[in-house]
Amino acid sequence: MNSVEIHDCKLIWENCLKTIKQNVNQQSFKTWFEPIRPVKLQDAALTIQVPNKFFYEWLEEHYINLLKVTIRQELGEKGRLEYQILMNKSNDTKPTKIEGNSKSHESTNGLMDSKQIKNPFVIPGIRKIKVDSQLNSNYTFENFIEGECNRLARSAGKEIAAKPGLTAFNPLVIYGDSGLGKSHLVHSIGNETLKKFPTKNVLYISSEKFVTQIVQSIKNQSITDVTNFYETIDLLIVDDIQFLGNKKATQEVFFHIFNQLHQTGKQIIITSDKPPKDLEGIEERLISRFKWGLTADLTMPDINTRIAILEKKLEKENVKLDKHIMEYICYNISNNIRELEGVMVSIIAELSLNKKNIDLAIVKDIIKKFVRNTTKELTIDHILNMVSTHLNIPLDKIQGKSRKRNYVEARQLTMYLAKNLTGNSLKSIGQLFGGKDHSTVIYSCKSIVDMMHIDPVFKDTVETIEKNIKMSINS
Repeated sequence: MNSVEIHDCKLIWENCLKTIKQNVNQQSFKTWFEPIRPVKLQDAALTIQVPNKFFYEWLEEHYINLLKVTIRQELGEKGRLEYQILMNKSNDTKPTKIEGNSKSHESTNGLMDSKQIKNPFVIPGIRKIKVDSQLNSNYTFENFIEGECNRLARSAGKEIAAKPGLTAFNPLVIYGDSGLGKSHLVHSIGNETLKKFPTKNVLYISSEKFVTQIVQSIKNQSITDVTNFYETIDLLIVDDIQFLGNKKATQEVFFHIFNQLHQTGKQIIITSDKPPKDLEGIEERLISRFKWGLTADLTMPDINTRIAILEKKLEKENVKLDKHIMEYICYNISNNIRELEGVMVSIIAELSLNKKNIDLAIVKDIIKKFVRNTTKELTIDHILNMVSTHLNIPLDKIQGKSRKRNYVEARQLTMYLAKNLTGNSLKSIGQLFGGKDHSTVIYSCKSIVDMMHIDPVFKDTVETIEKNIKMSINS
């Protein structure tokens, strides 16, 4: 081999190492890649020399996809690796060549199969395994209420279920506070996928269970079995990924599982309590991969969505409540959906166990068990005082009949806040403003909503007053 060929293969391998170094941690790079020596470059095949057979097997088992992608970046689609293994016999070092047979078929991993050593990823029949999805069949798109709070994530989920692994949303990262419906949504995606594609392998797993699984497999020296299993999954859902924080060994395994699934066109869905950039204790190389697809947040549903959710849940349980009671519940439960479900369960218990008719007094008692700091009841008078103070408009002007623009806006704003923040009926709200009827209150609320849509400064004012009202009754 002449000096030009040696120079070329070294240059190619140096370029490969630059890419590899960006995708593995420092210790792994030092252990598994620094000892490798480039030997020859011929016919789009780069031959590298590794210290022993174990070293070769470890590369094939843990880094085969990274090597495949890297070598093809340098040598094109036909690029492949061949190995030379140093065998120690009687203190003599003899290179034993493991060649890729150019006439044989290419393995599922993109590198040429060796005649001497079987690729550990090629396991006959493993694709025939049918996986228990671990999905909750009660969570479906049909009972997942759509609103502004979840529309992006829900729409992406529907597209994924129709074409798993074939959309731009891979991975799909859904984040938000506890109790906002993340688990419900990802189970819905999984169930819809299985409904459309019964032969696909779908798996839902919590990150805590995944960590336990990896720790146990490392202890039992069966990590290969675990990674082989995950390669059979067509749609992998990992819930609460933040619990992988600072667990380096588990992250190492998940990194390779993620790469393998993504590179083979499989779908990955992840949930967390924070956006990827704010996850603590997660390696940057994983964070960067989480950003490859779509990141969508779930926020607290607005009042109309909360009412729709409650109606749907009550309908399922065949329970009917007066509309003003449902409105009162949803006005006062604004932290998460689980609190709303807890109130509903207590109401059902009162109906079935205590045989009580549900009135507003009973609902108020139930809500006190779920919402902290409810010693103060929000009244329209309190809202009036807060609006008057913030806008510096006298109370009598807000409640009077003046048609001056700023007085009218203050009056309409008070009605809007009273409707959204209290359990009072439209009629009772109108009575406090000179005996106005319910249609006037409805018109006033619509006027405020329209103004908020076209005037961001006015919207900020409304949101600030609403926030101050809530803080004042919870202080």
